[in-house]
Amino acid sequence: MAPSTARRLSWSVAAPLIAVAALGLTACSNGEEPSSQPGTTPPVWTGSAAPAGQATGEAGSGSEGSEAAGSDSLTAPLKDASGKEIGKVTFTKDGNYVEVKAEAQGLTPGFHGFHVHTAGKCEANSVAPAGGAPGNFLSAGGHLQVAGKTGHPASGDLSSLQVREDGSAELTTTTDAFTLDDLRNNGEGRAVVVHAGPDNFANIPSRYTLPDGAAVPDQETMMTGDAGARVACAVVK
Repeated sequence: MAPSTARRLSWSVAAPLIAVAALGLTACSNGEEPSSQPGTTPPVWTGSAAPAGQATGEAGSGSEGSEAAGSDSLTAPLKDASGKEIGKVTFTKDGNYVEVKAEAQGLTPGFHGFHVHTAGKCEANSVAPAGGAPGNFLSAGGHLQVAGKTGHPASGDLSSLQVREDGSAELTTTTDAFTLDDLRNNGEGRAVVVHAGPDNFANIPSRYTLPDGAAVPDQETMMTGDAGARVACAVVK
């Protein structure tokens, strides 16, 4: 076969293949020009739907005491008495337990009492539901005690928050003393409080006595753990 004839036959076979490839590229192109910014690429459409429960690229926004629809998690910002946000608390259903996570900054180093309180209110310079002198976050009421439970520790008593020398703290613990529905409280919510001092969990040896020989721990210690003032609070709903 003459060379010119072979070239014509090769071209007649290759041309349709090139045309098919070009058509495929046109069909798959997203029609966007490459970005001129270093390190960026245009979006790519794979033809597959996004994974279930995953957003399509738009970041969601949270609000105080809110949760994602249908989720088994509650998150709320932790604020000091001035209203400054210093961290957050998260409660997540984990089988038969609730996982508790806390992050905070700007606190005094050492151990701090950390509890769920009855009322979903975090008001600075407020009065307790039972009345009395005002104080920061007293609107949160006492420690949570779920229905049917009367013993000690209270349902809302949690592991103490240990603050490092730089004022930051992280805590992860679990509890089966309450559920997420107990925290939601029919839409009223609960408060999570960080106290100024450590909680003694009413662990006072019987050899110590109060004036007039009264036994310890007394009722105030049983209720508060002697953890002192309330320095940060979060409303969880």
